[in-house]
Amino acid sequence: MRLKEQVSIITGGGSGLGKEASLLFAQEGSAIAVWDINQEQGEETVQQIREKGGRAKFYKVDVGEDGLVQESVEQVIQDFGKVDILINNAGITRDAMLHKMTTQQWNQVIRINLSGVFHCTHAVVPYMREKEYGRIINTSSVVGVYGNMGQTNYAAAKSGVIAMTKTWAKELGPKGINVNAVAPGFIKTPMTEAVPEKILQMMESKVPLKRLGEAKDIANAYLFLASPESAYVNGCVLNVDGGLVL
Repeated sequence: MRLKEQVSIITGGGSGLGKEASLLFAQEGSAIAVWDINQEQGEETVQQIREKGGRAKFYKVDVGEDGLVQESVEQVIQDFGKVDILINNAGITRDAMLHKMTTQQWNQVIRINLSGVFHCTHAVVPYMREKEYGRIINTSSVVGVYGNMGQTNYAAAKSGVIAMTKTWAKELGPKGINVNAVAPGFIKTPMTEAVPEKILQMMESKVPLKRLGEAKDIANAYLFLASPESAYVNGCVLNVDGGLVL
């Protein structure tokens, strides 16, 4: 029960990494505000948490809409009394090579993967500053560190997330708020289900551990950074990639 009596907002909590983190955090004692654009998936996550005796509530939130994010944080405060942990996990991909990428594809990814992280953090920080405690964990990617063909928009957003993480760590650390990032490598998620088997095998071959990561590998990293054990970790970018970027 490392997160006993804590309250966590987890964006993109209806599926993939966010769902795994929501279930794990609830198991560790945290109340969960599950934020997702997909109501059916978000409510399913909440139901699974409640069936195991946990506390959770679903909020339909598009993190790209600043006003809605502000309203949703206020609602979480009303419902749970506080916010201790924010996991900026929501994200999308709109892949294309640079010469084929449209302005719309660029804007869609930047809006959710970069601006969305800003909106959510901007909204919760006043409450964390007031009680001089908080854990903010941003989901970046190894792509944000090393780039990747066909992902100009995604790489730019995830690199920006790293820069914001380091900046916020300096700004918010004196207020008792730790800000860190997790950079996943090749992870099995609903998004990878559509990838051809040959491509998946190629991805596995590049990883020293010779396997794709599981959602629980990322959720466990989130848990460490949200827990008391990480009290002196601030401004870190934790690669969880099986050694891909050694």
